[in-house]
Amino acid sequence: MTTGRIEVGPTGRTVAANVKRLRESQGLTLRGLSAALRERGRPLSADAVNKIENGAGAPERGVRRVDVDDLMALSVVLGVSPLALLLPHDARGAAEITGAGQVDGRRAWSWGRSISPLAYPEDADEETRERTTMAFHLASSPVGITRQSREKLGGADGQGLD
Repeated sequence: MTTGRIEVGPTGRTVAANVKRLRESQGLTLRGLSAALRERGRPLSADAVNKIENGAGAPERGVRRVDVDDLMALSVVLGVSPLALLLPHDARGAAEITGAGQVDGRRAWSWGRSISPLAYPEDADEETRERTTMAFHLASSPVGITRQSREKLGGADGQGLD
């Protein structure tokens, strides 16, 4: 049994655009980014990086999907959080999130930063929204990081955590 080609979805297109934007803003060439990835133990050729960036454009162009290990290595080399690759750079508009469709960009970033759920149940009352938010925080927070420790170390949103 064979499977068809897996197309790059909305999150893949966002990652592709963000990789290109960040690479160019840092003055890196395709070869430069490739070399930095190789130094970090995730060798991707300049052609592979180009194909990743092509995922932001027309589907008929040669594209390469980014797996989670690529995503993490790209984040490390580009000096950004993985969220800076996964979510749209401009949070002022709509964001297309794989599995969720179009959502407000600010809501997408709030969800990605574990501040609030991406959505609440339809017609949720205040108590249901609070329970949903609490369950989201519990499921989204790693052991050892609490809301209080985030506030103590860097503010309510966790900025400044080292």
